[in-house]
Amino acid sequence: MARIKDITDFMDTICPPETAESWDNPGLITGKRDQKVTSVMLTLDVTSSAISKAVKNGCNLILTHHPLIFGGIDTVSEEDTNGLLLSLMIKNDISCYAAHTNLDKAHEYSNFVLARRLGAVPETIKAIEGVDYGAYYELPSAVTLREYMQTIKEALNSTGTISINSADNAFRKVFVQGGAFEEDYIPQVVESGAELVISGEIKHHVTLLLAHKGILSIIAGHNATERVFMESLKTVLEKQFPDVSFYYDEGYENML
Repeated sequence: MARIKDITDFMDTICPPETAESWDNPGLITGKRDQKVTSVMLTLDVTSSAISKAVKNGCNLILTHHPLIFGGIDTVSEEDTNGLLLSLMIKNDISCYAAHTNLDKAHEYSNFVLARRLGAVPETIKAIEGVDYGAYYELPSAVTLREYMQTIKEALNSTGTISINSADNAFRKVFVQGGAFEEDYIPQVVESGAELVISGEIKHHVTLLLAHKGILSIIAGHNATERVFMESLKTVLEKQFPDVSFYYDEGYENML
C-alpha cells in the first residue's frame, strides 16, 4: 500500500521544493510521511469545504497549491481560522502537503497546461528566458480581445474576465501567467514579442504600463487560472499511483 512519502517524494521530483521562493512554505504541513494513503484530495486552497470533502471521501492527504501556513504562527486556537483548519485536519488524521511556487516554476505542470487549455499551438509553447513563471504561445490565427475573453471564460469555466483595452484589438502572440502577474517581468515579455498578457491578477498601474508598451492585458481570476494546475496534476498522479483514489475540490461552498 502506498504511503504519504510515496506521493510527496514524487511531487518533490517533479517540482523540487528547493526551487520555491524564500518566503514560500512548500512541503508537508501536517501529518507524517509514513502514514498509509488510500485517497487524496487536491485543492487550490485548504478550506473547510476541502477538508469536509476529504473526510467524506476518506482521504488521508490533502495536496494543496497554496500553503495554509506562511511564516510563523502564534496560535492554533480553533477561534482562529487557520487554527481551526489545522485542528480539523489533525482530528481527522489528514496529512497536508503544499506545492506552491515550486509547482508554478515546473512549467510542464503549470503554465504550459494553462496555455494548452487556452488554445495554444502546442509547438509554440515555451518559457521566456529570465522569467520564472509563465508561458509564451501563439494562437492558430489572430482573434479579437472580445472573442478571446469569451474563449477564456469558457475554457476556465470562470464567471468572467476584465480588460482595460478596446475589445476590437486583434492579436495572436500571448504570454500567460497563472495566479498574479509579476511586474518585474515586463521587459522580458516585451522582448518576447507578446501582444497580450493574461493573468489571474494584474494591478491597474501594470495594465497601464503594458498598454504603453503596446501590450494588451486580460485579468482572468487567480482561482480560475491556477485551478487547472491541480486538475491536470490529478491526472498525472492517477497514472503514477493507480491504487490510490484522487479527488479534486473545485469549489468554496459551505465554508465555515
